[in-house]
Amino acid sequence: MEIRVLRYFLTVAREETISRAADILHITQPTLSRQLSQMEEDMGVRLFERGPRKISLTAEGRLLRRRAEEILELVGKTEDEIRHQDQTLSGVISIGCGDLGAVQRLPDLIRPFTEHYPSVTFDLYTASADHIRNRLDRGVTDIGLLLEPVNMEKYDYVRLSRHEEWVVILPPDSPLAQKEAVTPQDLKDVPLILPRRTAVRSELARWFGPDYEHLHILCTSNLTSSSSVLVHSGLACSIAVLGSIAFWDRTQICVRPLSPALTGSSVFAWKRKQPFSPAAERFIQFVKDTVDAHQETPAAPHK
Repeated sequence: MEIRVLRYFLTVAREETISRAADILHITQPTLSRQLSQMEEDMGVRLFERGPRKISLTAEGRLLRRRAEEILELVGKTEDEIRHQDQTLSGVISIGCGDLGAVQRLPDLIRPFTEHYPSVTFDLYTASADHIRNRLDRGVTDIGLLLEPVNMEKYDYVRLSRHEEWVVILPPDSPLAQKEAVTPQDLKDVPLILPRRTAVRSELARWFGPDYEHLHILCTSNLTSSSSVLVHSGLACSIAVLGSIAFWDRTQICVRPLSPALTGSSVFAWKRKQPFSPAAERFIQFVKDTVDAHQETPAAPHK
């Protein structure tokens, strides 16, 4: 399957008409139609539902669209890395991170690095640890900032000394807002929003103990920004790490620590034996040299 034809396919999927897609691609409509028909014939499936006014994707077409977007993202990243393999360090370093307090370490790493290598830029991608790991495995993200527990069997990493504190996010008028800290028993009959990650929910289950089986779990969420909107509406309370709401307006939501306290650690991780661009290799080495439990001031990158 040619990259060029994948681009044709994605353009038609986005525009939903052959005519508009052909204009954007600067090719004739018959040529584009033949390319798409040949793609369907080669794959042995129908990718499009051709209606009188627009084209829509079949189930197989939707799957191909998702994979094609991933393939072209990786192709673009690879082309960029190859173009920038010269004596002047440049290129794009992709960092995946969750809603964590540890994100506040990124300026301390990016600032001195870009002072030494001003032609390097960064691409930040925010998602859950499981999603970031998937991107690390596919090579579209270079380094991930992940909240543990995480299966690190395939990765090299450095652990941050800063710990993430778990808290409960409440509507300001919640009766629990009057308490200095919130216990498992306090939350037993309260509608809750829990993190989507299974490994994290297992940690919370241990904290709740026997009460976990009787919780009113309204929903799960992968990012605190979405769940906090539901909290603000009074729909539920949410359990999240404190660092994920560092800049939220505390007049709109209320935050209370858990009792007993529950903390977690986070790591910078990258895929073991993964080929990296020179810029990403240099940054990973800088992270390894800088981030450890006894060193809080970043060192200068080695040239």
